[in-house]
Amino acid sequence: MSTGSVLLWFRSDLRVHDHGLLAQAAAKGHPVVALFVWEEAWMRTTRLGWPRMGSHRVRFLAETLADLRDQLAAQGVTLRVRFGDPETIVAEEAARWEVQQVWAHTEPAWDEVQLEKRLALRLRRQGVWVHFSSADTLHHRDDLPFAVPALPRVFTQYRSRVEKSVRVRPEAVLETGLVGVKCEPAWEVPLVPREAAGRYAGGERAGLARLNHYLWQTDRLAVYKQTRNGLLNEDDSSKFSPWLACGALSPRRVWHEVKRYEQERGANESTYWLGFELLWRDFFHWSARAHGRDLFLDGGIRQARVAWRRDRDDFERWRTGTTGYALVDACMRELAATGYMSNRGRQVVASFLVKTLGVDWRWGARWFESQLVDCDPASNYGNWQYVAGIGHDPVPFRVFDVEKQARTYDRDGAFVRRWGPKALTLPMVDFATATAEVRERYRRAGLPV
Repeated sequence: MSTGSVLLWFRSDLRVHDHGLLAQAAAKGHPVVALFVWEEAWMRTTRLGWPRMGSHRVRFLAETLADLRDQLAAQGVTLRVRFGDPETIVAEEAARWEVQQVWAHTEPAWDEVQLEKRLALRLRRQGVWVHFSSADTLHHRDDLPFAVPALPRVFTQYRSRVEKSVRVRPEAVLETGLVGVKCEPAWEVPLVPREAAGRYAGGERAGLARLNHYLWQTDRLAVYKQTRNGLLNEDDSSKFSPWLACGALSPRRVWHEVKRYEQERGANESTYWLGFELLWRDFFHWSARAHGRDLFLDGGIRQARVAWRRDRDDFERWRTGTTGYALVDACMRELAATGYMSNRGRQVVASFLVKTLGVDWRWGARWFESQLVDCDPASNYGNWQYVAGIGHDPVPFRVFDVEKQARTYDRDGAFVRRWGPKALTLPMVDFATATAEVRERYRRAGLPV
């Protein structure tokens, strides 16, 4: 029997499959009001001069919400999409539809955690019970062999402990139909800019189709470890990240499909390695929770005191792909045009900005946050801190040699021809000299080099 209606606040869990709160509402017979808040803050221009959420991300999120709206409508539930401040809007919606409870999945980053605390207090004052639970990790928090604040400092230690003692839980399943509260729809979604690229279609169904394509239709999972650093071929890597980032694809669905693939078509190093990458994603999630605000501060979780340069001209040459280093420029232009860049490309351009130009890593992280359709704060800022040597990397001054990376991963120059500038320009700095100068900055900060 139902014990009252529930407002289900969707956040980075924009799917119907493996959605624990939907399954719980169905099992208990709670009538559901579904809400998503498109935050006004996402559309504001940052102090660096660009919107926090760029056009590619706007398009991808709008498509994902349209797909979720259709999926929920098929279950008899209306999705309301509101624009503004989530603390205010969730409270307003709870009062408007006279719900007794608000349910939502938690987020790992500092601002979102603080929002959850403020909202819970506000709703309790309204007499509304609030329930937050975990959704976007492979392993459940309660199953970890350590408390989150005691997260191992190095990924290898984390992986070793988790692989030995933690199993991935089964997916949450909708075993009965949902009951929707009768309410009018709302669709306060910003207009998608004309320049927004459509490289990847947003939505749960598109994410599940990509999973099926990569594993079952093409068998590319079998060679993932050998091809994952490719720059140009669409199937060199899984490309699951856009859907994982917004929760349109569940990491547990990916994991269990990989295990089924291993049973039916065989396990090898590549099938293991995809699960290995999901563990990295979890690690950054738990790190965001463990380190809070330090994830976003210039010294990182090491609280290092590196004298970062804040040179706008150098940064703009990096951002616009006009450094004179062909691989860096091609990667940055691909990002601007499509909202995506390979993992190898991200490491190369991040290393160049921070370890060669010495520019504040947070500028790069904020540009990626604006542009990448697969951006989530924990992975984005965690990876940037790792490359900057102020995060979880046990080797703080690890440098990617741009020319060597080009020779290794773009041997025939196809990627640079596809995305690089048509006219060659002189390099903006001498790589060796500039990197040596930044190395000295790290040494003065007391970091091992």
